[in-house]
Amino acid sequence: MTTMPSLRLIRTSIALVWIYEGLWCKVLGHVPRHEAILDSLPLLTTAEAHALLLALGFLECAIGVWVISGWRPAEGALLQTALLVSMNGGGLIFAARLVPDPAGMVLQNFTFLLLAWTAASKRQTYEPHS
Repeated sequence: MTTMPSLRLIRTSIALVWIYEGLWCKVLGHVPRHEAILDSLPLLTTAEAHALLLALGFLECAIGVWVISGWRPAEGALLQTALLVSMNGGGLIFAARLVPDPAGMVLQNFTFLLLAWTAASKRQTYEPHS
């Protein structure tokens, strides 16, 4: 018999990725490549790219909180998909030279979204506190 991880554990792992990417990488600025990618977008000034970076970072943190809450999981997975596809697509179109491993990025995000959709499709069951 195989045991699947609890829905709570799956949601927590998804949320932690969003919070890490949003808070650590973007808001706190520990991955300068993210800002450089946004700065390469046409029609954005450096100040606008920085503001967009912060907005994306806070949005990613909010998505993490949403995932943990379990509220409307299918809509949450749809938002995650739309955001990742647009960010990855924009990065590959406008700043491919700044993406160190495009194939790896796409593969990792595909796998991450598969986990997000799996969590969205699981029914909440009673999980006793340990």
